[in-house]
Amino acid sequence: MAGRFRRTRHGVEGRLERAERDLVGRLLDDVHDMLDDGRTADDDPLAELVGISEDATPPADPALRRLLPDASREDAEQAAEFRRYTERGLRARKQEALRTARGTLERSGRTLRLSDAEAAAWLTALTDVRLVLAERLGLRTDEDAARLPAVVADADPDDPRVWLAAVYDFLTWMQETLVGALSDGE
Repeated sequence: MAGRFRRTRHGVEGRLERAERDLVGRLLDDVHDMLDDGRTADDDPLAELVGISEDATPPADPALRRLLPDASREDAEQAAEFRRYTERGLRARKQEALRTARGTLERSGRTLRLSDAEAAAWLTALTDVRLVLAERLGLRTDEDAARLPAVVADADPDDPRVWLAAVYDFLTWMQETLVGALSDGE
């Protein structure tokens, strides 16, 4: 079973069993792939050079919309303009955090040894994976998340939501212990 993250003199350490590492690795890869918009270049080479996307349409997938939210719900034109200027950079930063977290899994055994920068990347990556799971589970608020155990208890054991809820709870626990370990160093 996973061991909580804790502060050491070398950074932050946590323990994951092989099955947990495999699960977390697959989740990191899945969210990384979700963020890959599949475009190789924009039509406007200047836009490509400065990192501005000409395609300012919000993603169709609700989970991806949670990862790449609109800046304004009231003003669609303002939201599109903000998306045009920021989405590519936001995708890139999120993907970099997911790659960093994945890289630490690949080079580590049972014990993850993270620098503070790697731990910060893990926080970003875990947040993004949890956002996707929350969307799949229909969680919109903290109250929804608090009611999740009762919903799962009443669900058919073969319902995929039961498994997703267990993974969501596991990642929440990981994230909370990681925040605690980072707070111990301040």
